[in-house]
Amino acid sequence: MTAQPWSLVPSLVAFALAAVAIGLGGVKLTARAEHIARATGLGELLTGAVLIGAVTSLAGLITTITAAASGHASLAVSNSLGGIAAQTTFLAMADLAYRRANLEHAAASEANLLQGNLLITLLALPLLAMAKPNVAVLDIHPVSIFLVAAYLFGMRLIDKAQEEPMWRPRVTGETLEGEDKQLADSAPGPVAMWVGFLALAGLVAGSGWILARAAISISIHAGVAETVIGGVLTAITTSLPELVVAIAAVRRGALVLAVGDILGGNTFDVLFLSAADLAYQDGSIYTAISDNEIFWVALTIVLVGVLLLGLLRREKHGVANIGFESVLVLAIYLVGVLTLVFA
Repeated sequence: MTAQPWSLVPSLVAFALAAVAIGLGGVKLTARAEHIARATGLGELLTGAVLIGAVTSLAGLITTITAAASGHASLAVSNSLGGIAAQTTFLAMADLAYRRANLEHAAASEANLLQGNLLITLLALPLLAMAKPNVAVLDIHPVSIFLVAAYLFGMRLIDKAQEEPMWRPRVTGETLEGEDKQLADSAPGPVAMWVGFLALAGLVAGSGWILARAAISISIHAGVAETVIGGVLTAITTSLPELVVAIAAVRRGALVLAVGDILGGNTFDVLFLSAADLAYQDGSIYTAISDNEIFWVALTIVLVGVLLLGLLRREKHGVANIGFESVLVLAIYLVGVLTLVFA
């Protein structure tokens, strides 16, 4: 199913408007998700890892599905993988907003380490599908099913680790524990909370569809590779809520929420590949991509690995309280993007 591309100027305008709607609507949607999570008794980690992670990923999910259903495999896959890479880099940017100590030091926890390890495991599974000949049942690769199963199993392990942790980081003067309570006083009533949540979800989802259609048209008319459009342009745009939410959470001291939002959202974003495989009509999507998408997977694994090193090493104070790992993540991401654009 291939729709006719829009002309270039309307595509650029639509892309810009959709980006604004995703940025502003996504942040408000996340705030409503926090209220709902607290009203239903979810803890800070589950709030970030599941509910907020999924909600802030809504625009990216719709963008990926739309691109895959339109036959643009590279755009769909690179949007998913590029979003994960960008959001991991956002944690390094959030570190700039926390002046007391390095973010990795203050937010270290067993659950966050498990989130990072789960993310690396989930990212490795698509590599297996990309490396071998096409194996598909009803045009769906078995790896797409394994991704969902592995995600659910991993989240169950993380939930148990939160309830009965077997390992704790050493508490220091810069370690912050407990949940962010700031939202309690501003929570709306239950009806307004749910109505607002559903309305904002519809806005963000619709904006994600427009973004995908506009990105396809821009790629065709401007001659820019879908890997660059998806991995950089749409990926960063659909990830704007994660950046704003992470920085806002860090500024008010909700460090576990900030890290849980990014890592939890990233593990959920890997499931975009399963959704893309299901929506793609010409066989398994893993066999329709280029080496650039494999590069995105490898780059993202490196970024997450460096982040995990920071959570384990727990350097207290780097240069201006910015950890060495954060600087390295920013540098690796920048070099990776430049490599894809110019190599």
